[in-house]
Amino acid sequence: MNPLVLPGVYAPQEDTELLAEALSDEPLPAGADVLDVGTGSGALALRAARRGGRVTAVDVSRRAVCVARLNAALAGLPVRVRRGNLFEPVRGESFDLILANPPYVPAPDGEPRPRGAARAWDAGHDGRLVLDRICREGPALLRPGGVLLIVQSALSDPGRTVGHLREAGLKAAVTRRQRISFGPVLRAREHWLRQRGLLSAADNKEELVVVRAELPV
Repeated sequence: MNPLVLPGVYAPQEDTELLAEALSDEPLPAGADVLDVGTGSGALALRAARRGGRVTAVDVSRRAVCVARLNAALAGLPVRVRRGNLFEPVRGESFDLILANPPYVPAPDGEPRPRGAARAWDAGHDGRLVLDRICREGPALLRPGGVLLIVQSALSDPGRTVGHLREAGLKAAVTRRQRISFGPVLRAREHWLRQRGLLSAADNKEELVVVRAELPV
C-alpha cells in the first residue's frame, strides 16, 4: 500500500526508493531499534517496521507527523512518531539503524526561508545545512555495530559526508548511486547551479547517492 500524502508533505520519490533499497540490504534482527529522521509520509519507517524493527520516526513538520501517524495506523504498524528538529526528540536514546533522507538541494543565497514542502529539499547555499548536522550528531546515537544510511545528491558533496563520518570514527563509504532526470526544483535552479559549477554543460541528470556508515563494535 502506498502511503497517504497530503499537500505540504514530501511524497516518496526516487531518493526514498534508493534509501529503501539500501535498507533492504541491511540485516535487521527482529526488535532492532530504528530511527527514521525526516520521515515525511513515514514510507521508510513503515518498511523498517514491516521487517520487525522497533521504529521511531521524527519530523519537524506537524503535518508530516500527522500523516506518518495516520499511515502507521492504516498499516497496523506500531511506529512511534515524534515531532522535533532532527535528533532533539530522541536525545539520550540509541539505535541499531538510523535512516536519513534530509534536505540536500543547494539554494541561492537570499531565497526565502523554506516553508511547507520546501523544507524537505532546500538546504542552504551548499546543500549541507542539515547534512552537516547529521554527520556531527548522528554517530553519538548509534550503538556499537550500528549503521547510519543517508541519501543525498552529488550536488551536496557526498565526499564531505564520508569524510566527516570517518572523522567521527565510523567506517563510511558511498554504497549506491542512481542518476535521475531533473525534477521541478532542479529545473528551476539549473542556470544558477551551472553558474556555480555544480552542474557542467554536459550534465542533464542528477546523481543520487547513499552513504553507509557503521560504528565499529
